[in-house]
Amino acid sequence: MTKRNGFNKETFILSVDVGTTSIRCHIYDKEAQIRGSCITKVVPLYPEVGHVEMDPDALWTGFITVVKGAVQVANIHMSQIEALGISTQRATFTTWDRRTGVPFHNFISWQDQRAADLVKSWNRSCTLKVIHGAMKVVYLVTRQKRSLAASSLFFSTQHVTFRLVWALTHYKQVRQAVAEGNCCFGTIDTWLLFKLTNGRIHATDYSNASATGIFDTYQMCWSGMLCSLVSLPLSILPKVENTGHDFGCTDTSIFGFPIPIMSVMADQQAAMFGECCFDVGDVKITMGTGTFMNINTGSKPHTSVAGLYPLVGWKIGSEVVYLAEGNAADTGTAIKWAQELELFSDVQDTSAMAYSVSDSNGVCFVPSFSGLQAPLNDPKACASFMGLKPSTTKSHLVRAILESVAFRNKQLYELMLRETHIPITKIRVDGGVSSNDFVMQLTCKPVWQESNQTQTP
Repeated sequence: MTKRNGFNKETFILSVDVGTTSIRCHIYDKEAQIRGSCITKVVPLYPEVGHVEMDPDALWTGFITVVKGAVQVANIHMSQIEALGISTQRATFTTWDRRTGVPFHNFISWQDQRAADLVKSWNRSCTLKVIHGAMKVVYLVTRQKRSLAASSLFFSTQHVTFRLVWALTHYKQVRQAVAEGNCCFGTIDTWLLFKLTNGRIHATDYSNASATGIFDTYQMCWSGMLCSLVSLPLSILPKVENTGHDFGCTDTSIFGFPIPIMSVMADQQAAMFGECCFDVGDVKITMGTGTFMNINTGSKPHTSVAGLYPLVGWKIGSEVVYLAEGNAADTGTAIKWAQELELFSDVQDTSAMAYSVSDSNGVCFVPSFSGLQAPLNDPKACASFMGLKPSTTKSHLVRAILESVAFRNKQLYELMLRETHIPITKIRVDGGVSSNDFVMQLTCKPVWQESNQTQTP
């Protein structure tokens, strides 16, 4: 029992995850048992080809709904909530009026491709070639890994950088607010903090900041050099705090009682933490909307030359844990697309359909609705079926889609081994697609063959 507000009563922890397809809330007791839960769907918007957005008002309503719903299911009072922790999808952002809190536009999703041409142009630009050459020289002289990383720098649509450049270019009200010093930028965690505290807090944590592409993981601050290079105003960026920071309390008007916000964290890093991947060499594979493969690299960021991205896993007190990440953007997306085409009615049937045929009958599927990520790094790559024949059946198509998920897993795993040279100590797997037996068995084969270490599903 904990004494709060003058009375002895049982207290609880409130946990909310804002994902790409749903918002989930769980209430935990002191034994870490779930006492109440609530979930609601997130509905993506597709206003134009390649554009993926989310309605800020719908997201806020969904957040409030799941919190109140979980409290009601648990049959407790808001005053019994000791702390609130929030995990969110990364690199999905909006900008808003600092005075009113009103967004200037919808959230632009991490899956959005509107900046693909801009990214491609910059990656081929003379400016970037000069930077690569200069940084190679600096590295030869100083042997600083930060310079080596800069010598192989390339931009991605999944990072915030050029989607934010696009927004500044296309939304006049955003440019005007920047000029007036009245513009706030934030990923979902930052915007929720701003809303929950009634505009008092404009902040994020290191795990979310490091996933934007604007953050320097070597210096642990926003990259002034990058912002200067692509003309992003540093003034609109939030303050970066520890993952376990006390962000203040929710405004009383929201839940009727102030709830301390004690942590915000990016979803993939939160999954890594939740899977207890605390040691160097621990690997976590999340197969949800996309596939995210992370390896714990310890107290130093990994310097990649082929597309693994260095992230801050978490910063608690003075301790910083770094991760290296490779991802494939279209895992659950591809399976959901196949369902909408009526290749199957129930996702649970897909494994049996794949096993019902001996192979895919020569059919291959490229899962690239949002381009291809590391190690191919082609934002303009298109999804496609190849090898179709009159004898091709739905089962062959479904098997090809599931095989593509496992093949991308193998590709990322091989890249991780080749790049990091870190012995894999264990592998944890989570996410909705991890319940698919066919995908898991096909994924496990190359993992067992290429690693003498233990895999822990």
